[in-house]
Formats: sequence, C-alpha cells, structure tokens
Amino acid sequence: MNIMNKLELLTQANRTLTETVTNEFAKLDLDALNYKPSAESWSILECLEHLNRYSRYYNPALAKAIAQNSNGNFLESINYSWLGKKSLDMVRPQNAKKHKTVKHMNPNNSKLGRGAIDEFLMHQEKLQQLLQNAKGTNLNKKAVPVEFFKLLKLRIGETLEFVVTHQERHIQQALRVKQQQAQQMAA
Repeated sequence: MNIMNKLELLTQANRTLTETVTNEFAKLDLDALNYKPSAESWSILECLEHLNRYSRYYNPALAKAIAQNSNGNFLESINYSWLGKKSLDMVRPQNAKKHKTVKHMNPNNSKLGRGAIDEFLMHQEKLQQLLQNAKGTNLNKKAVPVEFFKLLKLRIGETLEFVVTHQERHIQQALRVKQQQAQQMAA
C-alpha cells in the first residue's frame, strides 16, 4: 500500500478512536468507567490507562524519530521487519488471543478517574500531529526502540501502525466492557 494512503488510513483510525472515546465513554459516570466484568479483567478506564502508558513512551519516541528522519528521503511504501509484522499481528483487534502485558504496562486494580480519559485524548492529539509530520519522513528507518527491550528497534511506519492498531484493540475491549455492564444492568 502507498505510504500516503497508509498514513491517511491511520489518521482516520486515530480520529475514529478519539470520537469513540468522546462519544462512548466521556459521559459515563465513574462507577460505569470503573466497572469490571471480573477481577482479572480491565475496566474502561484501565483500558485507557494501559494505552496512556504506551503513549507516554511511544509518542516522544516517535516524535524524536520523525524529527531526526524528516530529510525528504520519502519512499513509496512501508517495508515491514519480522519484529514489526509479529508486533502488529499480536495487537490486531481480530486476534482474539489474549496476551500478557509487561508488568509496568498493566493497570489492573489502579485507582483511576476522569483524568485517564483526558490524558488519552491529549495523546490522540499528539499522535494526530505525529501522523501529519510523518508525511515527509523515511518511514522505513529503524529508529524507534521497543518499549520493553530498547536494543530492538521498529521502523517508524510500522511503529505508527502498531500504536494505532494497539489502541483499536483496547478501545474495542473497553466497548465490550461497556456492553457487558449494560447487559448486567438489564438482567
């Protein structure tokens, strides 16, 4: 797929995620936002906090990588490394297999309030800007250290796709939590 088309798809997905959080979660009360279907599952706010923890790392790492590689060396398509393909396959929303997250990224049993929503939306604005800035960047440059093992690096393009795809996965999870709560209330 052409890089400009890929960036546009990621930009649109980012907008959709922002709209979903604003429309589906922002108006809920704290009890609904903290509802957990089971002790080991995450609440809506825990899903958002998990994404916030990733954004706190990846947004600055991407900003640095994009700034250092915006030399106009623009390529027509994104090439994926083995690590990039594996990472994307793991977080795709269609992949129903559950994966354990690294301990410091697991928000289970966190005390969370509306600030988690505000922070998520702030990170989405930053990501939107990064996606725009990426248009003049060599997206095939291996320049983004993997959060849990910084010796490994992902390409800029695959990292942008990983961040958006990972967010889609957990926003869908949060929507399922909302639906489960509605079903429990109706029963």
